[in-house]
Amino acid sequence: MVHDAAIGIALGSVPRPLVVDLGYGARPDTTVEMARRLRTIAPNLEMVGLEIDPERIVGTRDEVRFALGGFELAGLRPQLVRAFNVLRQYDEEEVAASWAQMRHALAPGGLIVEGTCDEIGRRCCWIVLDAAGPRTLTLSWSPEHTARPSELAERLPKALIHHNVAGERIHELLTRADRAWDIAAGHAAYGPRTRWRQALTAMRAGGIPVVIGRGRSVDNVLTVPWSVVSPD
Repeated sequence: MVHDAAIGIALGSVPRPLVVDLGYGARPDTTVEMARRLRTIAPNLEMVGLEIDPERIVGTRDEVRFALGGFELAGLRPQLVRAFNVLRQYDEEEVAASWAQMRHALAPGGLIVEGTCDEIGRRCCWIVLDAAGPRTLTLSWSPEHTARPSELAERLPKALIHHNVAGERIHELLTRADRAWDIAAGHAAYGPRTRWRQALTAMRAGGIPVVIGRGRSVDNVLTVPWSVVSPD
């Protein structure tokens, strides 16, 4: 999120941006770390962690406060919401209504980062939404622990995970990502990140509007507009 230009703009739109981490779980460690990292680009941000389980509410830590709340965001109007591994517990038919609740609660120009990751963050997939709906899909993975892009399929957000079948757009994207990765095998000697950058270049040349970030990244990242993967 720190390196996402749109999120930077959202956080910079007000002097003291409000950020919500929805469903932080049994421990608030990730919420506190998220606040620390986001403060590198928005030093004055206010961070709130929300949980629907009253027994998980803890006291303020490192200027991060915690409160009871769900998709209604406890009446807050944040510039940014992170909801990871939350909708994974719901049925796909419930996704649209949950998105709508969060979108309705956003401050003007606000964004939602809704997705899924594995237990230690080596494989992550997320959708960025604004008040109008989903904007982009991003897949991010540690190349040391993932052999092919399609291995991210098991971590797709709830809105997409059941659509990874032939004939659906997300399946086509993962298939073409694997193909580009194979074609870039000649660059493997320079490391998996260089190889993936070459694969991204091949995907763009093949007509997929992938985002190719500037500079080097620790993880391999694939970002596309939502229209590329939206279910039929």
